[in-house]
Amino acid sequence: MNNKLSAKERAHIGRVKLLPCSVCDAPGISDAHHIEQKLQYCVIALCRDCHNSHHGTKALWRVRKMDELSALNKTIENLIEAGNGNPSKTHLNEF
Repeated sequence: MNNKLSAKERAHIGRVKLLPCSVCDAPGISDAHHIEQKLQYCVIALCRDCHNSHHGTKALWRVRKMDELSALNKTIENLIEAGNGNPSKTHLNEF
């Protein structure tokens, strides 16, 4: 199994880790929780408590009425607000 990340994937994950937690809003540095292991752009910014809760009872998530999709939406919203999710016109040509 090849888990080698591209430079773009590493940069994206690094930006996500700088965000506040997408569940409880605790300030970063956050963990980057992968919704699915090989999908490097589907990562959620989570503080350690919310990350551990997700892999355990999910109690913190239930209190805030959050699931992975709503947390991913909050992560993307925070990236855009931070100016890290809005590619410049020069980068749009790469897609």
